[in-house]
Amino acid sequence: MAKILAINGSPRPGGNTAAMLETVLGVCRSTGHSAEVYQAGGRPVLGCVSCGGCRQNIGKCSREDWLNELYPKMAAADAIIFGSPTYFSDLTPEIKAIIDRTGFINMSDGRRFSRKIGAAVVPVRRAGAIHVIDSINHFFFINDMVVPGSTYWNMSLARDLGDYEKDEEGARTMVRLGENINWLLEKLK
Repeated sequence: MAKILAINGSPRPGGNTAAMLETVLGVCRSTGHSAEVYQAGGRPVLGCVSCGGCRQNIGKCSREDWLNELYPKMAAADAIIFGSPTYFSDLTPEIKAIIDRTGFINMSDGRRFSRKIGAAVVPVRRAGAIHVIDSINHFFFINDMVVPGSTYWNMSLARDLGDYEKDEEGARTMVRLGENINWLLEKLK
């Protein structure tokens, strides 16, 4: 049984991003994997200041906030899924802080993300989702992670609460993403 960690970067814990993550995780849970959602969005977080403290205090950032409780969960997971709504064609500030700070912590901590699975899910009003997916995928690629695709970009046309449930193609894309994560988990074990 694999551990899957989904990080919700939306400040709306019950919004479209959460629904997309739950679709993917539902598929993963159906094959016996454990899955946890970590609510990051809407919580104050500090950005990286490139102080190098993570090189002295291995596995921990010198900035004190909830990110130091999140990193061990990421290090222990077999698959990490970032969910971020599209804000002006970019990530939420919480997801950006996670990318910057855990990226440096990971490099100082023996590159513990190496060969884990990484996936992005992104709701969008109309445009900009590809940039968000690319930004998240860059984090996965530089950390030597394996990134599954789906039958379309891992996105949904979903602005208002409940729009994701109306997006049949977006829901099918999330189901297939969950299937591909399960397939990869099986191949990588």
